[in-house]
Formats: sequence, C-alpha cells, structure tokens
Amino acid sequence: MESTMRSIGEMARASGLSPGTLRFYDGAGVFVPAEVDRHTGYRWYAEEQLPDARLLARLRRVGMPLAGITRVLTGSPAEARAELDAHLRRLEDGLTDARRELSAVRCLLDSREFPVPPTRLTVPAPALAAALDAVRFAAPADAALPAVAGIFLDAEDGVLHLVATDRYRLAVADCPAGLDGPPASALLPTALADAARALLGDAEEAELTLDGGQFTIRAAGRALSGERAEADFPDYRRLLRLEPTHRITLTAAQLRALPEDTDADTPTATLTATPADALPDAPAPDGLLVHVNRDFLLEAAGTAEQLVLELGGPIGPLAIRFPARADTFSLLMPIAR
Repeated sequence: MESTMRSIGEMARASGLSPGTLRFYDGAGVFVPAEVDRHTGYRWYAEEQLPDARLLARLRRVGMPLAGITRVLTGSPAEARAELDAHLRRLEDGLTDARRELSAVRCLLDSREFPVPPTRLTVPAPALAAALDAVRFAAPADAALPAVAGIFLDAEDGVLHLVATDRYRLAVADCPAGLDGPPASALLPTALADAARALLGDAEEAELTLDGGQFTIRAAGRALSGERAEADFPDYRRLLRLEPTHRITLTAAQLRALPEDTDADTPTATLTATPADALPDAPAPDGLLVHVNRDFLLEAAGTAEQLVLELGGPIGPLAIRFPARADTFSLLMPIAR
C-alpha cells in the first residue's frame, strides 16, 4: 500500500478510536475506510480521513447518537452546527432531569426524618376545569396500567401541569397556580379527577391540597377528598422534547375531511408533509407520510378551529398544538404501516 495510507491500528492510535470502534463505525456506514483489501479484508484509511476520525472521537465522547454523527460528518456546515446545537440541548435537558430526580430523592430521604409540609395550590377554577377537560381524553378508562391510570398533577411555583397518557397518546395542559409549600406532584385516579372536575362548574377559585397520600379540593363552599395513586407516573418531560422536521397547519374542516383508510384494522388517516412544510435547518426529504389513528386525532383536536401538527418522521410522535391555546398540546404515536 502507499505510504500515505494508514492501517486500522495506525488510524486508531492517531485518532483516539480503538480498532474495534473503527470496525463498528465502518459496519454502521458512518466512517468507512478508503480501501479494503479484497484478499485479506484489511482496512486502509487515507491521510485526509484523520481529521474526521478525530472529530468522530470527540462526538463519541459527548454521547452523540449515530444519526447525529453522520449528519455532522456528511452535512453542510449549517446542518452540522444545527446538529451540535440540538445535541447540546439534549445534554442540558438530561442534566436538568438528573437534578430534578436527585432533588426528589433528597426529599424522599428527608421525609424519613422530618414530616413533609402539605402543598396548597390556589388556582382559577375555570382554568383548572379547562385544563382537566383538555387532557381527560387521554386518561385510560381502566386501571390495568397503574402508573398511568389517572391524571397527573405536577405543581411548581406559578403553574400547575396536568398530564394524561394511555401510552398511545399524551396530553398536557397548564393552568396558573399560587403555590404555598414545596413543589409536589400526585397521580389522581381518573374517578377522583372526574369528581374534582364536577366541583368546578360555578366556582371562581379552587384550592388544592396535597398532603402525603391525600388529595383535597375545595371550591364554591364544597370540598372533596380522596387518596392519590401510589404508582410513580412516567417522566413525561422527556417525552415533550421533540425535534420536529415538518409543521402543517390545518383547519377543523380540513382535519375532518381527512379520508379514512378502511383497509386498516383501526380507523387510520394519512398525513402528508412536503419539503415546503419543512422547518428551517431541518432535513427536508422528498415527502413524509405519517399514519395515525383518525379517531385519536379528532379527539385530541376537540373543538379547536385550527391546529398545528408537528411531524418528526414516520415513527416519531406527532405533536398537536393549538394557536389559540398555547398552554395545551398533545402527542400521538403514529401507526406503523
């Protein structure tokens, strides 16, 4: 071989990547040798491949996934920078998650030694009613899956997040809240959440109390108490970090006019995104088809006159947003076809 070519061992030593790692990236099509000896199978790398190999080693050290590494190595400078920014956001989000989990662990440890004070929330009753209505469709009808069997309340200073999911779809709505006590969360069984909603019809303000395993709501001179569910609700915040590639705006009439695929086992609608729908700095494929449960999509849309659909690929979650309700949105898993 010419002296300008490096063996896999020489490339490994020069780049900081092990020979096994180089073989892996070759097999994955991420970083392939310039030549492979057809008789011996030996891999040979060109001298000009060394900068990319060293770049790959750095990206690997910060945990960038294969698809992202490929886009950095093969994309335009703008696409590479966008991928780096996206990965940095993922790392920062992961650190935020870790801090939140460790804070919760500390609170649990503290509760073994010291009693935890109750958390009281003061919320506008109409806003709470609207938030409960916005997420109720995604709450499971039964308790077969205890971790999601209800509506999750996640209270922090200034806002109360309400979340429901049946694993196929997830709905989130926020309402303003005055917090008295430590941030807290609780999974309300669906029946208890429905009973709480019934108290809000003619009330202007509601007070919610989370005290250990007990939930209490007071509104318009009436009160209701019940036991919160013991199960740990999934970390819904991770699911909200989407990286959409396309955005489609639909009116209610256009949504209802989507044809139903009668050949599918479930009522299915097909959403079509074109390169014209691609978001800035996002890859724009020739076309993107996403199949979803049509009934689920219509349920999520509710009575909205206009909605925005954010697509991230044929198997990625579909985000359903509402221009008139920025504090409410839902996710819907597509149907594989």
